[in-house]
Amino acid sequence: MWREEDNQLVRDFTFADFSEAFAFMTRVALAAEKMDHHPWWSNVYNSVTIRLTTHDAGNTVTSLDRELAMLIDKLVA
Repeated sequence: MWREEDNQLVRDFTFADFSEAFAFMTRVALAAEKMDHHPWWSNVYNSVTIRLTTHDAGNTVTSLDRELAMLIDKLVA
């Protein structure tokens, strides 16, 4: 589940292996590019952490972040 911390929406994802994690990141990257709203993320082996915030709004959580979070949720459902 997404959580709000430090003016960001944050969620950790765990996959079976690196290939699944990387495939997920690729799907997120394509969706984020279409929205022109890019996440901060980190990846180590099968784990991915995503942080969403809107820089143009003073690094706060906006409806754009919530929209991307919902789209990301659909990619792992």
